[in-house]
Amino acid sequence: MLLHWAEPLSQKPRRILVAGASGAGKTTMVRELARIFAAPAVELDALYHGPQWIPRPTFLAEVTEFANSESWVCEWQYESVRPLLAERADLMVWLDHPRHTVIRRVTWRTLSRRGRREPLWNGEQEPPLHTILTDPEHVIRWAWTTYPKVRARVREMLPTPLPVVRLCGQRQTDAWLRSIVG
Repeated sequence: MLLHWAEPLSQKPRRILVAGASGAGKTTMVRELARIFAAPAVELDALYHGPQWIPRPTFLAEVTEFANSESWVCEWQYESVRPLLAERADLMVWLDHPRHTVIRRVTWRTLSRRGRREPLWNGEQEPPLHTILTDPEHVIRWAWTTYPKVRARVREMLPTPLPVVRLCGQRQTDAWLRSIVG
C-alpha cells in the first residue's frame, strides 16, 4: 500500500524497513528513524560480511532473531532475508532518489572511505579505487546496475498491506522526517 510522503502515519511503527539503492542513504535513514522511534538500528551489512567479505554463517539466524523482536529499524536488502523482514515490518520507507543522486552519493562515500582507510565490517576496507574498472561487483558499479532492480522489488510489494512511504529526493525526505517528529 503506497502512502504519499505528506500523509500522516496511522500509527507509530515498531518495525521499519528502509529500501533504496546503494548510496540512497539507507543507513543514515535507519539511524534517524531508530532515534525518532527509540528502536534498535540494525545494519545488515555488519551481520552479513565476515572477514575477507565472506558471508557469515550466522547471518540468517541473527536476522531471524532480531526480526522476531518487538522493535527495530533496518535496511531491506539481501534476498535471503527480504521476505522475512517484509513479513514482520509495520512500515517500509522507500528512498527512491534519482539515479544521479544515488551515484554521486555512493561515489563520494566510497572515495571518502577509501581515502580515510575507514574500517567497515569485520575490519575490511573499501578496495583500491582502480577496482571499479576490474570488479563487476564494485559498489559504484553495483549501485548503477541494481538501481532499477530496487524499484522493481519495491513495486512488487505494493499490493501487500505493508504501508510504503515513497520519498523522491532529499526535500521530500527532510519534509517527511520533520512531519513524523512533530
